[in-house]
Amino acid sequence: MMAPMAATDPTPPASATGDTLGPAASAAAFITRWRGVTASELSTAQSFVIQLCDLLGVEPPHPTPEQSYMFERPITFQHGDGSTSAGRVDCYRRGHFVWESKKLKAGIQSQASGAAPTRAFDDALLRARAQAENYARALPATEGRPPFVVVVDVGHVIELYAEFTRSGATYTPFPDPRSHRIRLEQLADPAIRARLKALWTDPLSLDPSRVSARVTRIVAAELADLARSLEAAGHAPQAVAAFLTRCLFSMLAEDVGLLPQVNQPGADGMGSFVHLLKTYREQPATLAQMLKVFWAGMDAGGFNAAIAADVLRFNGKLFKGAASDGYALALTTSQIDGLLRAARANWQEVEPAIFGTLLERAVAQLLTASPAPLPLSAIEAGFKGKGPWKKGLPRILETLEALGRARQEGGSWRG
Repeated sequence: MMAPMAATDPTPPASATGDTLGPAASAAAFITRWRGVTASELSTAQSFVIQLCDLLGVEPPHPTPEQSYMFERPITFQHGDGSTSAGRVDCYRRGHFVWESKKLKAGIQSQASGAAPTRAFDDALLRARAQAENYARALPATEGRPPFVVVVDVGHVIELYAEFTRSGATYTPFPDPRSHRIRLEQLADPAIRARLKALWTDPLSLDPSRVSARVTRIVAAELADLARSLEAAGHAPQAVAAFLTRCLFSMLAEDVGLLPQVNQPGADGMGSFVHLLKTYREQPATLAQMLKVFWAGMDAGGFNAAIAADVLRFNGKLFKGAASDGYALALTTSQIDGLLRAARANWQEVEPAIFGTLLERAVAQLLTASPAPLPLSAIEAGFKGKGPWKKGLPRILETLEALGRARQEGGSWRG
């Protein structure tokens, strides 16, 4: 809780706001303006929120009779002995967030030195989080609890905590404990700004279960269109299914780090499968031949001539039979574009049902590639990100064990 904004508030002139600059320049100006600010919470907290709203293109807080979006939102704490006490939320938006601001000396020192935050700094933000959660619990029952609690060290970091059921459960780091803390410099990233903007515009859109369902629907529709198109071109349904399975496995393998990325000018960080699709988009016949080489190389492991890089050995039946008809289908540019659209999805957010046995194959390949048995934690670490499908790894391992493709050894797993 804080008092009203003091006269030392470092508000920039109107010409410095996001209304007159492009998004990247506005973000750079915001970061420069707030980096190293040492003024107190009292003099900076509200102006930081107002200028952040300007950067994100959302309406700033303002008093309303409903007290639905404002600074210093009054609340009443109800205590177990029947007594009450008053409190104020630094910034509140009904149905969106409770915002708690601090200006920590440890944060100023860390930012000035460039050193990692200290334990004292982390502990102070945890106390601020507990304070914000208490505010959320003290809100009138008719308003419900907001899906987000936001904790800020002004001009330094923003931490996000979410509880999408709004049922009184614990607020947990969002999107995960490794990336819930947003440093000031990260506001240069459009994806980070979009995430923050969603707190104002549609916080429930950030619910991973909704994201997964939406991504899955999009991908499923794209794949259905592709399958129909390939069958209409005269390809046998069995060949289409096998071909698309190889394509989907390649997309998944890229997203979870089982295939190398391309390190070439203009393609840094691009997945090797997507790079093949883009490189030979205008040469479908050549693409079919390159996919044969690529997938045969995945089956054998080692140096893969299609991408000039070493790959893991993906044994099993999926990539065998490169010499057979229908192994790599000749595509039209429009069908290649369909694969590229499907590949743009974050496959870590796609529901497991769309993969069929795809995930089982991916886990089996990881186990087979390891010279030693892997505990569950190591298997989880072998897949980047967390995705909703990751929760199903124990079930996948049990399935592989039942199929004779994995076995347990002292609590670990071997392929």
